[in-house]
Amino acid sequence: MTLRFGNPDRPNSYIGKTVPRPNAQRLVEGRGSYVDDIVLPRMVHVAFVRSPFAHAKIANIQADDALAVKGVLRVFTGADLAKVCTPWVAVLEHLKGMKSPPEHPMAIDRACWVGEPVVAVIATSRRAAEDGVEQVSVDYDQLPVVTDMMSALDKVTPVLHAELGDNLAFQRVNEKGDIAGAFAKAHKVVEAQFSTARHTGVTLEPRSILVDWSTAENQMTAYHATQAPHMMQSVLAKHLDLPESRVRVICGDVGGSYGIKVHVYPDEVATAAIAKIMGRPVKFIADRLESFTTDIHARDHKISAKIAVSADGKILGFDVDDWTAIGAYSVYPRTSAIEGNQVVNLCGGPYDFADYRAKTTVVFQNKTPTSQYRAVGHPIAVAITEGLVDMAAAALDMDPVAIRRLNMYADDAYPVTSPANMRFEGLSHHQSMDKLVALMDYDALRADQAAARAKGVHRGIGIATFIELTNPSPFMYGIGGARISAQDGCTVRMDPDGSIVAMSGVTEQGQGTEAMLSQIVAESVGVLPAKVRIVTGDTQVTPYGGGTWASRGAGIGGEAALQAGRALRNSILEVAAAMLQADQGKLDIRDGAVVDNDTGKTRMPLEELGRVVYFRGDTLPKDLPRELVQTRHYITSEYPFAFTNGVQASYVEVDTDTGIVKLLKHWCVEDCGRIINPQLVDEQIRGGIVQGLGGALFEEIHYDDDGQLLNGSMADYLVPMAAEMPDMILGHVETPTKESTLGAKGAGEAGTAGAPAAVMNAINDALRPLGGQVTEMPFTPERILRALGTIED
Repeated sequence: MTLRFGNPDRPNSYIGKTVPRPNAQRLVEGRGSYVDDIVLPRMVHVAFVRSPFAHAKIANIQADDALAVKGVLRVFTGADLAKVCTPWVAVLEHLKGMKSPPEHPMAIDRACWVGEPVVAVIATSRRAAEDGVEQVSVDYDQLPVVTDMMSALDKVTPVLHAELGDNLAFQRVNEKGDIAGAFAKAHKVVEAQFSTARHTGVTLEPRSILVDWSTAENQMTAYHATQAPHMMQSVLAKHLDLPESRVRVICGDVGGSYGIKVHVYPDEVATAAIAKIMGRPVKFIADRLESFTTDIHARDHKISAKIAVSADGKILGFDVDDWTAIGAYSVYPRTSAIEGNQVVNLCGGPYDFADYRAKTTVVFQNKTPTSQYRAVGHPIAVAITEGLVDMAAAALDMDPVAIRRLNMYADDAYPVTSPANMRFEGLSHHQSMDKLVALMDYDALRADQAAARAKGVHRGIGIATFIELTNPSPFMYGIGGARISAQDGCTVRMDPDGSIVAMSGVTEQGQGTEAMLSQIVAESVGVLPAKVRIVTGDTQVTPYGGGTWASRGAGIGGEAALQAGRALRNSILEVAAAMLQADQGKLDIRDGAVVDNDTGKTRMPLEELGRVVYFRGDTLPKDLPRELVQTRHYITSEYPFAFTNGVQASYVEVDTDTGIVKLLKHWCVEDCGRIINPQLVDEQIRGGIVQGLGGALFEEIHYDDDGQLLNGSMADYLVPMAAEMPDMILGHVETPTKESTLGAKGAGEAGTAGAPAAVMNAINDALRPLGGQVTEMPFTPERILRALGTIED
């Protein structure tokens, strides 16, 4: 039977409908099972002595007093762990010229950022381990620090890793056409300096891992709050010299990830190494203060950029020079160069123009390493692109919507390849813009803005179109040599009572993976979603897969689930046709029963079929296949990525006396291909917008010139709260990808990608009559007042 997803009245119609999350009640009742809830026999705890200096030689470690603390069992140094754990180097072969030094689970001779683990204390309780940490004495010889990215390559700046020769980690230029010619013939050239502040994820559940080593079975089991269990299985096996089949990673409930839990962290690998040495379970739970200094940071960019436009508003070219600082090491195995690489790939994305140049320079510094975080590189690229487009519109006295409509790729132009060499299968910029303008009642909003301005109230409207890459193929990591799977699998099984178990390689971090998969499997087999049990996050039982990152869950994992479910359905119907002596093509499965396809009349409940297959197989024809379990894998093949698109708008009010920005309303229209569960998509978009608004207005990690983190607690690091959030109006366009039967792309990062640029443009729209402009995120009251000239630098 052909599944017509566009017909909501089809039998067993669940794809495209809001279905409750199967795990919601358990979590709301407080019955979740997080890593810290797990207690194993003989379990011990580890706490780390961390470097108080951004750069220092480790001269001497004295641990006798720590070993005298009641409950402390052992103390490990970096040299101790190096005996059982090999170092890693986080580079990708396709990022030509990239370099990074070897990194160990704990520093051995030298600490390179504040918070780097130096000593591990093992005790019978976390309290005892922390008491032991207080008693460890480490003598440090401080070394020169590198903190400023823009001077990191100067000859007078110390080289952080002498063996690398300089502080350059990676550099790339992405260029097409005659960029000099484009700017020479332009009617207007608009230039601006942008910066995006360093910030971090602040997940509800901190990083957590519990590792058990069974000497009897030569088996390592890691209970891990991660997004990619199979990737972690490979990492632990490789660096602890174990067969992958002897490493089991279990990822249960996870309290938020946003990308920060998809990386390899030295202290987590150290925990696994210690478990192997001690032959017993070892638990590490980061506290909130540790999280600020050791969770990956992101978004630390400074950019010079310009746009060339013709007199009628046509975009002729973009020229972008991006600098980013990644801390002391590139983060394994995805590397810390991907964010800058994304910037040069994504600038100018929605627009049809010819000439393009974008350069990224990635440098080391003595700060916490940075890496991939929700919507990697997208908010930076969108802010650059959309900021310049708005400035060009102002220079030409054009409406911001009009200049975008003039330049966006036509909705019937696809497939196209952008000047940045990104291949787009099918996008909907104009349809999305039309829907946004209608949702906003754009003309009425402009009238409201003008009326407010006449009363001395400064309001602004900001527009930001965006593209977002999802469903990554091996072209993202595999070709670079990283053991990060771009494919995913799903095993679907019917049990004797007719219920379904589906085991998937994608994981659940609170975004609704279980609900999405249960809907797809229920529809593809022909049962109620409540009859589907989803199992994720266990490398011993789920098919090999990439996990959850880059909004790949529905597009990759969902397609595998659909194909596996359809294969199981066919297997069931083959058995049913033999039992009923009927034509298989005239049978269907609906609501858990085999029915006549034409009339819908029930012929046999699935539990009866299951009873016969599992317990009375002797009554079936001997040559009849009776495999009521099917596994399918899926990987994209035609395009390196499935691009989504959308457009956001923000309406703000700026108090020009205080510099405070009030968010009045926010709109987003996005196209993530086939929508599986509308409510989940809306939740993802709203959550992403909130994180984007946080980056635009609140979040910023501060360091001093010595590399000391100045605001490493919730008292000083601002995140958006409910009271600051505006009403969010969402709309959708569906342009399914033709690469898969399901047609799903991804929705997890679209909100984050466009929100900062929309807010920036709205603020500048409000400030423009006063001669002010802000391009340095977050747009704090102080920065707004400086832009207005109220306070001096």
